Amino acid sequence: MNEVKVDDNAEVKFKPFLDVVLNNYKDKIHSIHIIGSALTEDFNLKTSDINSILVLKRFDLKFLEDFAPLGKKFGKKQISSPLIMTPEYVLNSLDVFPIEFLTIKILHKTIFGEDVFNDLKIKKSDLRHQCERELKVKLIGIRQGYLSSSGSKKLIADGFISSFSGYIPLFRGLILIFEKEPPKQNKEVLTTLQDVSGVNTDVFKIILKAKKERTKLSIETLNTIFEDYYQAIEKLGYITDAIED
Repeated sequence: MNEVKVDDNAEVKFKPFLDVVLNNYKDKIHSIHIIGSALTEDFNLKTSDINSILVLKRFDLKFLEDFAPLGKKFGKKQISSPLIMTPEYVLNSLDVFPIEFLTIKILHKTIFGEDVFNDLKIKKSDLRHQCERELKVKLIGIRQGYLSSSGSKKLIADGFISSFSGYIPLFRGLILIFEKEPPKQNKEVLTTLQDVSGVNTDVFKIILKAKKERTKLSIETLNTIFEDYYQAIEKLGYITDAIED
């Protein structure tokens, strides 16, 4: 499942951070993994951050205190502060964060140590419950975001585009609920979601394109997007609610 490659530019950028971690803390590290857009065609050298996970052999507050100052130095180089976990935390949290761990399972590259994510077992019932909850939360967010924009074209567009990346992990979770292997690339996620659910995902493809190309959308187009966006999420919510565990 984990046949992914780190973007060449991301790998070069990440190496100084990796070297610092291994040179200073190798004895505390269980494994290091790159996750997220650096493993996809959506990675943009100028705008994309490089995300990672440090899995510690055991949780260590002193490590966090020593490690924290690195954030300022490497944050300027688009290296986000890594997620810190332990193997025990991962196994004990699958039922609480199934969407998040599904995303990590699909999109990670182990660059040091043992791969603790490739063989994770995520329960369909846990995944369905979180997907249902997330869809309902997002409906509220769409309504409130649209109202708080007060008709501003910029605020409406920014709201859709800035929040969209948070939908892709949710959509992967929905695809898995429908017994289909979730794709890695965002475009393929949208196409597969439409195939398995029957819900038209064209509106999400418009947002994805606008985000990637920084397209300016008219207020008429944005109002149509709002209606289609809302209806698609609402339909996905009904479908998910009807699925039996």
